[in-house]
Amino acid sequence: MTRKNTWALLVLATALTLPVTGCEDTKTLQENEQLKAQVAELQKENGQAGNDLETMTAARDALTKENEKLKAEIKNLKTRSTKKRASSQKHHAS
Repeated sequence: MTRKNTWALLVLATALTLPVTGCEDTKTLQENEQLKAQVAELQKENGQAGNDLETMTAARDALTKENEKLKAEIKNLKTRSTKKRASSQKHHAS
């Protein structure tokens, strides 16, 4: 009799744990799908951030070039201005 009870308890315990395991599997699968969606979204955002970085780097490089050009122009204008002053001072002195 105890043997039958032991088998009955074992079958009952197994039957009770299967639905719980099934619920956990379903919950794990749902969580896994949510995580996959989050990873996909983060990858998309990362790609966009990379594109933005490239755009900003190109803009920075263009501004740096323009800045150097303007500095050279200012230096050139200052040199001309100094030469004009020097020549006008020579004319007044003579």
